Amino acid sequence: MITAIINGRVFDGEHVLRDTTVVLNGTRIAAVGGEPPAGATLVDARGGTLLPGLFDAHVHTSDEALALALRFGITTELEMQGMNTRPGRAHITENDSLADVRSAGFGITPPGGHPSELMPKDFSPGGHGGPDDQDDRPGRREMPLMPFSTTPEEAVAFIPQLVAAGSDYIKFMVDDGTVEGHPGLPMLDQATLTAGVAEAHRHGMLTVAHTLTVDATRMAIEAGIDGFAHLFMDQPHTAEIIDLIAGSGAFVIPCVVLNASMTGITGSSLAEDPRVGSRLDEAWTNTLNSSYNRYPEGKLDDVLASVKALHDAGVDLMAGTDAAPLPLPFLGGMVHGASVHQELRYLVQAGLTPVQALRAATLTPARRFGLEDRGRIAEGLRADLLLVDGDPTTAIGDTLNLRDVWRRGTRTTLSAS
Repeated sequence: MITAIINGRVFDGEHVLRDTTVVLNGTRIAAVGGEPPAGATLVDARGGTLLPGLFDAHVHTSDEALALALRFGITTELEMQGMNTRPGRAHITENDSLADVRSAGFGITPPGGHPSELMPKDFSPGGHGGPDDQDDRPGRREMPLMPFSTTPEEAVAFIPQLVAAGSDYIKFMVDDGTVEGHPGLPMLDQATLTAGVAEAHRHGMLTVAHTLTVDATRMAIEAGIDGFAHLFMDQPHTAEIIDLIAGSGAFVIPCVVLNASMTGITGSSLAEDPRVGSRLDEAWTNTLNSSYNRYPEGKLDDVLASVKALHDAGVDLMAGTDAAPLPLPFLGGMVHGASVHQELRYLVQAGLTPVQALRAATLTPARRFGLEDRGRIAEGLRADLLLVDGDPTTAIGDTLNLRDVWRRGTRTTLSAS
């Protein structure tokens, strides 16, 4: 089936194009510009902007969450801890009602280390897709590999196991629990982290670090990490730490929405937006209206200033949320899909232009995570697209004026009309 999207503004992931026609043929973009082919199904995008499908570059997800993400125009989620490694996602890859996904599997951390402190002692997944509750989900019969490591030898030994288990990239937890309200957590030491990162690189794997403090960030830079799944929030940035990150070439997924939640800021203002609230059920609404509230002494203004400093230093930034796989209020303040749009607003509030923020949710994550078949609107790429009313390249809030999303060329109408 050939579809021609006509008369709209086109943001290709990097720039606004002069061309206003994009032709889809099956799962791929067949052409950008020119006249619509004879017999094509026409989609009139007048008054709107066509974008690449958006990324959420930091999530923990489930089939339910992937469906929710797609309803907000997110066509790819990057899982930073979870079950969606290669052997377990065939049912997702072919399902155009779900966002696509890539996964780290489970991150390297010591026994008792982060994220064990986040779960209430009496918490049970109760049929909601935890590691002990996978039998009713296709491709999810086996327990995940849990790479608990306390020595360099253990970390090195786990890397080929994670690769064999289908991890798309390798994550390292570097967290002493300070920001989560549990100081003194077991944490990877420098030798273990450095050895693990080196072994991952020997296997050709991208490496990502969970770090929420400046000291942990320094450790990861010394180890040669490729990117950060968080931005530190324990203190304001200094020129030294910004220069270290920039000099390393590492990317940063700031997850400002998560840092805001850590300080006690809920997502209630987002939930009150009818473009969001009307798309959420009660459980996800309650999650968005809550917060982590584990580090109330943190300052959102400091986080935003650090984002701007990183951007000015040339560091690649990506839009991510750290949304949980289930609607859990104790992991609240973020939900799949909608919170990406809030993160884009935060990036603009920090000082990025709307176009720069949009690149952080399209071109940049596709490039840095090696997903060269998406993140842009160009001939031959996947037909993962989002059509919104208005012009988010000048008014970032317009990303929530959702009209249509295409996932591999399959169109889902999102507008209420």
